[in-house]
Amino acid sequence: MTTTPTERTDGAAAGLAEQIDELGDKLKLVRESIGQVIFGQQEVVDQTLITLLSGGHALLIGVPGLAKTRLVETLGTVFGLEDKRVQCTPDLMPADILGSEVLEESESGRRSFRFIPGPVFCQLLMADEINRASPRTQSALLQAMQEHRVTVAGHAHDLPAPFHVLATQNPLEQEGTYPLPEAQLDRFLLEIDVGYPELEAERQMLIETTGPEQAEATAVMNAEELMTLQRLVRRVPVGESVVEAILALVRNGRPEASELDEVRSQVAWGPGPRASQALMLAVRARALLDGRLAPSVDDVVALARPVLKHRMALSFAARADGVTLDHIIAHLTAPYA
Repeated sequence: MTTTPTERTDGAAAGLAEQIDELGDKLKLVRESIGQVIFGQQEVVDQTLITLLSGGHALLIGVPGLAKTRLVETLGTVFGLEDKRVQCTPDLMPADILGSEVLEESESGRRSFRFIPGPVFCQLLMADEINRASPRTQSALLQAMQEHRVTVAGHAHDLPAPFHVLATQNPLEQEGTYPLPEAQLDRFLLEIDVGYPELEAERQMLIETTGPEQAEATAVMNAEELMTLQRLVRRVPVGESVVEAILALVRNGRPEASELDEVRSQVAWGPGPRASQALMLAVRARALLDGRLAPSVDDVVALARPVLKHRMALSFAARADGVTLDHIIAHLTAPYA
């Protein structure tokens, strides 16, 4: 007995729904485990999880003391990933991140080079205060983030899978910093603003973190299960209305093609095709995180700011007039809100 195309499609949809339900339960446990250590900041946690589910990298921006480093360490524990941390400073060299080749001599007197991997050879790399690293060192991460491999002394070395970079940046201190180039900013799937916690969350944090014992996150998943989730994200169906909303939103952000006067007059350059790809993956991941079978236009609106903000730049006149990118993105999403 043969099956019809319709029956095969229905079966595939049922199988996808079953997988989403099963892995959705795991994601609930992930959130609960993170909540044992990170108090409040639910939107920040969700956007970071969306980044990992999408297989991307994230730039976390916030003042010191908002648990950015703690969040990255917790994610490594919860997902069972090998995590490492690099404190970026102006004197940090590319070899301090990538690794280097050393000349060794064997017992027989034969000399040869041996590659010693740097901290980038992990599954979850935290680049703390990335804008304090020099442009030369920042560029060392560019190939790793895009190609998941590094080249040292002409030899390519593959990075472990999965591989994610979660970088932090302090928006207040600008002395002795090097702004990230646009090409590198574009490699970050999301720019996540980490704000101050709400009153009740800060009250709970105050009590929980100053006692004799502190809660610790526990492992809920492993690297293989995370990669299964990442493959599942790419199978989540996307409706035509969502595709059209993503295209309209991104294309309207480009001053040379925009239908909005605010964009044409105030934006110097807009998001490229990588922004569309990032939105497409991120809305799928957000739907999966919420246990839904497909994303909606509301997901596009919710993720427009973290996807677009670091992929656009205001003109000098707009900055002088006090215009912000938040203002521009609000105009872009207004038709869908």
